[in-house]
Amino acid sequence: MGRYLVRRFSQALLVLVLIACTNFLIINAAPGDMVDVMAGESGAADAAYLAALRQKFSLDKPLPVRLGRYLGSLATLDLGHSFRHNESVVKLIVSRFPATLLLMFSALGIALVGGVVLGVAAARRPGSLRDSVISVVALLGYSTPLFWFGLMLTVLMSVKLGLLPSSGMSTIGEDFGLIGNAIDVGKHLLMPAVTLALFYISTYTRLMRASMLEISGMDFARTAKAKGLNERQVAYRHVLRNAILPLVSLFGVQLGAVLGGSVVVEVVFGWPGLGTLAFDALFQRDYNLLMGILFMSSVLVVLVNLAVDLLYSVLDPRIEVGK
Repeated sequence: MGRYLVRRFSQALLVLVLIACTNFLIINAAPGDMVDVMAGESGAADAAYLAALRQKFSLDKPLPVRLGRYLGSLATLDLGHSFRHNESVVKLIVSRFPATLLLMFSALGIALVGGVVLGVAAARRPGSLRDSVISVVALLGYSTPLFWFGLMLTVLMSVKLGLLPSSGMSTIGEDFGLIGNAIDVGKHLLMPAVTLALFYISTYTRLMRASMLEISGMDFARTAKAKGLNERQVAYRHVLRNAILPLVSLFGVQLGAVLGGSVVVEVVFGWPGLGTLAFDALFQRDYNLLMGILFMSSVLVVLVNLAVDLLYSVLDPRIEVGK
């Protein structure tokens, strides 16, 4: 176990270094920088003023030098300073990270539970009306754009019915107490989480159905039936545990995609997470903040994938972690 963890953390460190270099090179290849934004906001700026600003922010240095300084700063957990917010990038990310984590894992939890339930329900009666309805609904969910579904959900639940708040994470200026505040956040969270979960619940449903049908035809499942167990016992005691393994692997792989999808959902619902922060940083050319968000998101994805690998060995005893 010790050798395995050392090897995996070494691989993760190399991956993060490559990601940091890629983010830095791509972002700095884009036209414009923070000096252009600041000059535009000031209304007028001569060449000397622009040169002084670039020297102040070390933008006058060659690209390899700036890359080396950036990697050195990452080694000390220094993500730089946001010129737009006039605050440390680390503080900004820490302040927004909980909201994004809450949205992400709520959406993935809804998708995982819903996908397993619908997938098992469809697989237990293949070819039936229930199976056909679930398959059609999953296909519609898979092909529906997230931003359109979010807008339609807002029109229905907020504008027409007035049941849920349309934006934000909590009611501004209100204190409902501990339980009341939790309920208030839950109301604000429901629509963004369901919107973000839509695509993934469809994916998990189709994968779970296919996995259940495949595992049901294996020898151990037929042996369990021959011993006198009914179909329900075989499905939930024997088949389900093995059929869920591909979903666990997909969960870790798709975490990065969920982070990307959360940007769209956060903007649509005004959710105060890293998505809206990155969206604003991109248009304001706040590259230190944008690179910091991308790097911390990469760290989260790498750590979750490592945790999924360990969980996989717990769910499937045939897999040895150290191998």
